[in-house]
Amino acid sequence: MLKVRDKPILEYIIEKLEAADKVSEIFIVTNSKFISKFRQWRRSAHVRKLLTLVDDRTQSNSDRLGAIGDVNFVINKKRIQEDVLVIGGDNLFSGTLKRFLKFADKKKPAATIGLYELKSLKDASRYGVAKLDKNKRVVYFEEKPKHPKSKLVAMCLYYIPFECLGLIKEYMQINKRADATGNYIDWLKDKVKTYGFVFQGSWYDIGDFKYLNAAKNNFA
Repeated sequence: MLKVRDKPILEYIIEKLEAADKVSEIFIVTNSKFISKFRQWRRSAHVRKLLTLVDDRTQSNSDRLGAIGDVNFVINKKRIQEDVLVIGGDNLFSGTLKRFLKFADKKKPAATIGLYELKSLKDASRYGVAKLDKNKRVVYFEEKPKHPKSKLVAMCLYYIPFECLGLIKEYMQINKRADATGNYIDWLKDKVKTYGFVFQGSWYDIGDFKYLNAAKNNFA
């Protein structure tokens, strides 16, 4: 709900989802502590597509489900039986999802992740770092490495085909507190072919005030 140019980041994401023909319904998952804020926002927000708010029933860091845990929660609660597109709520990027979704659709039943190439190799240590082969398949992935091997980082943007949904449940059985999505991608790439699509333009991961302020000053 943080704002950039007088608009919540969430609304930038929704605009991209509304422009994507393949997206039939939007789910926003949050916790019991903040669900009222989202309900308040929803009453005045103008959203053309079907949008559902999901309360994951947690109250604090001690009982949180984690990022992949929340994805698993929504899939089970809403009995989703089709392809799923996951976007982190702190993702602010330029352009549309059109080329990404076209690429991902061609790679089905493989999974596809969104990547962005940073200018600095040092900055990559804050993210999940990937390497691709000549066919754009992910051949290396490491979550927040001390010594990154690539400037390609994951954007918390994942296309998970229906055929791969069962792997989320399998992963959760192994990792009860699955908070870092990068750890899931590292595991997933060895289970099923996983491809990377590199976004152009600008991208901001609003993880702290430094990057939020950078977005406020530079994002158009």
